Amino acid sequence: MADKDLFSRLKRLFSTNTIVRNIGGRKLKIVDTGQLQSNVQTNLVDRYSKLYSNMQQYGYNDQLYQQQLRLGLFRDYESMDSDSIIASALDIYSDDSTMKNEYGKVLDITTDNDQIHDILHNLFYDILNIEFNLWPWVRNMNKYGDFFLQLEITDKYGITNVTPMSAYDVARMEGHDPDNPQNVQFMLTPQGDSSRHSAKQKDPKTFENYEVAHFRLLSDSNYVPYGRSMLEGGRKVWKQLTLMEDAMLIHRIMRAPEKRVFKLDIGNIPPAEVDNFMQQTINKMKKAPVIDEKTGDYNLRYNIQNLTEDFFLPVRGGDSGTNIESLSGLDYDAVDDIEYLRNRLMASLRVPKAFLGYEEGLGSKATLAAEDVRFARTIERIQRIVVSELTKVAVVHLYAQGFRDQELVNFDLKLTNPSTIYEQEKLELWNQKASLADSMIRDGLMSTEWIYKNVFGFSDEEMKENDDQIIFDYKNKFRRQQIEAEGNDPAKSGQSQGTPSDLAMGRTGHELDDEGGSEEGGQPGAGKPKEANKYSKDSGARGRDPLGAHDKKMAHGAVATHHYENLFKHLGKNAKTLLSESSELENEYKSEVSSLNTKKN
Repeated sequence: MADKDLFSRLKRLFSTNTIVRNIGGRKLKIVDTGQLQSNVQTNLVDRYSKLYSNMQQYGYNDQLYQQQLRLGLFRDYESMDSDSIIASALDIYSDDSTMKNEYGKVLDITTDNDQIHDILHNLFYDILNIEFNLWPWVRNMNKYGDFFLQLEITDKYGITNVTPMSAYDVARMEGHDPDNPQNVQFMLTPQGDSSRHSAKQKDPKTFENYEVAHFRLLSDSNYVPYGRSMLEGGRKVWKQLTLMEDAMLIHRIMRAPEKRVFKLDIGNIPPAEVDNFMQQTINKMKKAPVIDEKTGDYNLRYNIQNLTEDFFLPVRGGDSGTNIESLSGLDYDAVDDIEYLRNRLMASLRVPKAFLGYEEGLGSKATLAAEDVRFARTIERIQRIVVSELTKVAVVHLYAQGFRDQELVNFDLKLTNPSTIYEQEKLELWNQKASLADSMIRDGLMSTEWIYKNVFGFSDEEMKENDDQIIFDYKNKFRRQQIEAEGNDPAKSGQSQGTPSDLAMGRTGHELDDEGGSEEGGQPGAGKPKEANKYSKDSGARGRDPLGAHDKKMAHGAVATHHYENLFKHLGKNAKTLLSESSELENEYKSEVSSLNTKKN
């Protein structure tokens, strides 16, 4: 019952071939498991539709007729695969599409959830074993345009095994359910009365969309709902090239041998006896006779018009005698025609001639994609199709293990593009953007916000996120400097050393962490520290007046001052003159000094 519930949920999940999940806020992530964006099924009239649209009135099933047309194409692809050039091109497609990155990984899994990363790594590298299996999968997809992979799904464990299915046996059914036009199913119909690998007969079987991973090259709407082979563009040229090569070989075999002309002087032999004379002479010079297997007699029949034999001509006349001449083989140069057709074939395959050994001077390029950027784009297109279907496999696996909502699409898959020139072009573009931004900021032409939006194409949210990341980088830079210079990690100790301005700035080191800080309400014992005792204050060790100056001053000062004020009130305005004895003495002294100075002068 649990399996039935799981499969019903999976069927509902893949009912539209498009999975939309919220990944935070108003952000949505869409996973197109069927490449619906490139598959326009409405108002589509292709050449195959024109061929089998009227077959039902004659008793034909259009789906079966279409399948027969595909089988005809597959037979041509099988013959083309026997050609050395095309077989090498298919191998090169697979080699460059499944190269390992600098860390030795064929598939790069990116996610911020460690559990999802471990689950997908186990799926692709342990269960699917893509390091070995992805190469033949990509080769079959490029050869036929389609590759079908059956997924064995178990509740709580996800995908436990996969089984490749032949493109000859599988048909993709779309639009057959009026209630759900987007419903996709796959029908397995083994060709013949029995299976290829066993003597047991197999009945047609229908699989749901989530049970089959369909890798298809959607490059031509004429082949919808199937893919178009990478060999289709060169199929006609390959036939012409094959005929031209066969014609050249036949001509080489038939015309190449050198022949001789025997001119026999018949003298005065009567004309009626010339034939007998020539026949006797030819029989004597002919190779050993061949025994006829049917009759047991010697086969002495001779066809003088046989091009592989010599010519015997009777001549007579005074100047003519027995003579033997050699005829050279006819010259037939078909190499230019074959070279022309071969160039067209390579153009359809999009493989540079240098890598196939037809041109020298390949240099030290490590990969073919490094030789030709156009081929690198072809490899990138193939990788996008493969990644799209591997994403569908990953979604099925995560859903069966209980992941839901945004976690179901919280990952990104990437294959390694082997093109160094392709990467150099992107790096050169970023280098020019960075140089332009630096010159604008240095010369004060534009603001940083304008450069972010117009040169780099950042949105407001991306600008804010980038600023936060830059600040975090500076924090880490300061942290590493502290660890290197002082041996102190501010993020752990909460203190910084060797910087005199730290205390004045109030820096604690916790700003290096996105988390931390004091708990709500403050830590126990936190707050302003108690002030120390101060000299000549009440908190001092001997009080406010440690020397007793204040007490000495106030011992009699208060009484004397009181008497002075009462006396000053009774004396009135002339009180100052009564107390001017000291001033009179001073004036007298000044006058004496001034008189002495006058006498000296």
